[in-house]
Amino acid sequence: MIYLLLSVLSSTAIFVLFKLFSKYKIDTLQAIVVNYATAFGFGLIFNDAKINVSEIIQTHWFIAAIGLGFLFIAIFNVMALTAQKNGLSVASVASKMSLIIPVIFGIYVNNESTEAQKLIGIALALVAVYLTSIKQKDNSVVTKSIYLPIILFIGSGIIDTSVNHFAPKGNIPLFLSSIFGIAAIIGFFLFAYKSIATKKSFQLKSIPFGILLGIVNYGSMYFLLLALRVENTESSTIFTINNIAILALSTLVGLVLFKENISKKNWIGITLAFIAILLVTLA
Repeated sequence: MIYLLLSVLSSTAIFVLFKLFSKYKIDTLQAIVVNYATAFGFGLIFNDAKINVSEIIQTHWFIAAIGLGFLFIAIFNVMALTAQKNGLSVASVASKMSLIIPVIFGIYVNNESTEAQKLIGIALALVAVYLTSIKQKDNSVVTKSIYLPIILFIGSGIIDTSVNHFAPKGNIPLFLSSIFGIAAIIGFFLFAYKSIATKKSFQLKSIPFGILLGIVNYGSMYFLLLALRVENTESSTIFTINNIAILALSTLVGLVLFKENISKKNWIGITLAFIAILLVTLA
């Protein structure tokens, strides 16, 4: 349970940092590049095996790591925008409700059961993401940015499914380090292109925020994979507890620290999120 607790705390801290980016006017892309470089370094620190590049390239997960590197930086940017434009709880619900994606993957790829209870849970998940995206005071903003939680929902689900599917039983740090390293390289080139196009220089204040983000980002993935690999535990149970805990804690933080307005429709959406997760994982 300690691994799961650490993963929940790390994931919640990611959303908090994204909100602080907006408050302190931190360049999201700059901080994200520093974040991935930091996470890459942590993977190397925790890796206790000899690093052989040729052997890494020949592993069954290397191609997947490249694809995940692209996805990580793309979805991380979407997550930051969702937290800033739609709110902390919306970003949390959209990303955590992506639990539905691995369920669909299991149904069509692994020929898992298709009980009515599971299908109802998937439908409720989509409704929940929409309801939690509705802001009480400024509907025009929601109309323009409603696509963000949807993209976050799909992208996070693909990432969760792929990481859990391709992660090796041993040497998790090297697997994660490869993904984060690729994401850092992609991010660096994106930043270089953006800097040339906009003539915007690098902000030194992006470094400490990026380092903090890298620490909790690595921790969220590392501790979750460790929790998933504890003996006599089921992934459905781990994902359920993890997602519900992050959802509840992120919403609480949004209310207390950032004074986010939670309407009745938002609360209904959050409630449906809990019900949907329970229906799908207990089916």
